[in-house]
Amino acid sequence: MDWEGVRLHVVSGKGGTGKTTLAAALALALAAEGRRTLLIEVEGRQGIAELFGIAALPYEERRVASVSSAQLGLSGPKTSGDVFALAIDTEQALLEYLDMFYKLGRAGKALQKVGFVDFATTIAPGVRDVLLTGKACEAARRKGPDGRRVYDAVVMDAPPTGRLTRFLNVNSEVAGLARFGPIHSQAQAVMGVLKSPETAVHLVTLLEEMPVQETVDGFTELREAGLPAGGVLVNMVRPPVLDAAAVAAAHGDHREEVARALVEAGLGGRSRSAATRRTAVEPLLDPLLAQAREHSERVALERDQRAELAALDLPGYELPLLSGGVDLGGLYRLAGELKRQGAA
Repeated sequence: MDWEGVRLHVVSGKGGTGKTTLAAALALALAAEGRRTLLIEVEGRQGIAELFGIAALPYEERRVASVSSAQLGLSGPKTSGDVFALAIDTEQALLEYLDMFYKLGRAGKALQKVGFVDFATTIAPGVRDVLLTGKACEAARRKGPDGRRVYDAVVMDAPPTGRLTRFLNVNSEVAGLARFGPIHSQAQAVMGVLKSPETAVHLVTLLEEMPVQETVDGFTELREAGLPAGGVLVNMVRPPVLDAAAVAAAHGDHREEVARALVEAGLGGRSRSAATRRTAVEPLLDPLLAQAREHSERVALERDQRAELAALDLPGYELPLLSGGVDLGGLYRLAGELKRQGAA
């Protein structure tokens, strides 16, 4: 899939699917093309800082990585770019907004001291979402003194799928709160970006029933809201251990065949007696057959989940399960996979 015209990539997914990891990997993959990329976190968990092994991010855009195509193991022309990151602080964003539209200056600090920010975002949570999405949209369209875009791409690590459509659909959230004025205008401007061809919303899932169902429901809600569906990022994919014939055989009565194969492999020892060798491998049979059945069931389940995702008719990308967890090297490996599969 060609995402060439997309400047704002929104990444979401069910909790536990690794959406923050894949948002960071996508930012690296985009930057490796020679792009200047901004990675934005909106949930205040400092997950980006943890992934890159750096101190907590302030409410300020900072470079967190320089990445080249060679680092991602890519062939072809050598290119490199930078990833900047920003952890949006709701309080700071609201004060910035108030100063921008109302020129409050020092009065804004006074509002901060008396707890106005918490009060405002609690009674009007839609305002909070306007501030968070608004910052990402502003960064995606920001231009420098030379008239060129400051960032070639912006990747937003968004809230989980269950809250995503409401989070992005800020127009409806503030409709009853502000029908005119700066907040209304800001919401309109944000929706103009979010519903444009410059935005794509990607959902991260696992090949498991609940995450897949939430992904299907999530894309349905996005389409109903008129928000642009992007790609399906399938994370933590495990390679098949058995071939198709072995998977099919796992549910049959193949105890004697497995025992014979184990004896022929020498697991029954070197005794001259075939009966003795057969007896020696007997304790291995039940655990091996149980594991084979379990693997067979997992393969069948994953096949069904892939079919569910394929029915969405959206670009799909599969990322491997990293057995040692996701360190910085693993993050670069995932970025390389995204790049090779055409997600960036």
